[in-house]
Amino acid sequence: MKVLVTGSSGLIGSEAVRYFDAKADVVYGIDNNMRADFFGPDGDTSWTLGSLRDSCENFEHRDLDIRDRAAMLRVIADTTPDLIIHCAAQPSHDLAKSRPFDDFDVNAVGTLNLLEATRLHAPEAVFILMSTNKVYGDAPNELPLAELPTRFDYARPEDYEGIGESLRIDRSTHSLFGCSKLAGDVMAQEYGKYFGLKTGIFRGGCLTGPFHSAVPLHGFLAYMARVALTGGTYNVIGYKGKQVRDQIHSEDVVRAFEAFYRDPRPGEVYNLGGGRGNAASLLELLDRFGQLAGRPIPHTYQEINRVGDHICYMTDLRKFRSHYPDWELSFSLDDIVDDVFQTLRKLRPAAAMAG
Repeated sequence: MKVLVTGSSGLIGSEAVRYFDAKADVVYGIDNNMRADFFGPDGDTSWTLGSLRDSCENFEHRDLDIRDRAAMLRVIADTTPDLIIHCAAQPSHDLAKSRPFDDFDVNAVGTLNLLEATRLHAPEAVFILMSTNKVYGDAPNELPLAELPTRFDYARPEDYEGIGESLRIDRSTHSLFGCSKLAGDVMAQEYGKYFGLKTGIFRGGCLTGPFHSAVPLHGFLAYMARVALTGGTYNVIGYKGKQVRDQIHSEDVVRAFEAFYRDPRPGEVYNLGGGRGNAASLLELLDRFGQLAGRPIPHTYQEINRVGDHICYMTDLRKFRSHYPDWELSFSLDDIVDDVFQTLRKLRPAAAMAG
């Protein structure tokens, strides 16, 4: 079995490399550390690449840019992978507005480059796209909400399980990031439905884990952990800090990818997150990290919310579970918070102190 992972030094990409290193004959990683260009030194993923090289026996790294069409055609032709996990992205809701061409070229054009290279040179491969729940724009905010002391929640019983795949993807405000990811998302669906490629599209909620090069503009849970470790101040943006996100550990994400690989459904779309059981507001997570740090986490408040941001987002996992009943979440919210905090303290002391 040969696996190719794009964005292999990122959160989900590096988790996929580690996971499949023990299962595959070879895992090819594609990453050019563009996250450092997007986010500066705190976004640098070279520490993750070093960790992968030290710990993985079957890993081969290739410093390539997915925007380079000729390079993507060559690498797929040369490696002919059985499984392609496409995680490389410009991941920031906020950054996209100041770098719209880079955002679209990476998220939309880069995805097309890989899909076409797969169609031409590895048509039997399973192709997994790490998409995002931002493809729904702010349509989730139209659901009636109840305001509770520390969080918002869905007001109607029929919304209890959260956001399903039937929610519309247009006629809402997405952010430019949401638009570029939606373009790649729909293109991956089309390569499955039109050409018959074994594409699977996973619309992630808050994906997290200890190997996240987190920054204020992306990866809030790991960034919050770093703030807790360094005694810094966390900036809460909008919604009184009561906005809710459901957390899913990167290992559970990759296990879902493996389930799809074993029984692919071409062009299928799945929402993937932690669900109601792993949901928490910013205020609640600040309190949890404060308990781990042994002191309250100071925070400031910016009243104006980010454009297109979700007030309450919990992932309805029923579709994926119905297709893959053997998959289940293995990390609870407490497990995730503890893992991120303790691992960051152990593995990135210099980066944590720099925060």
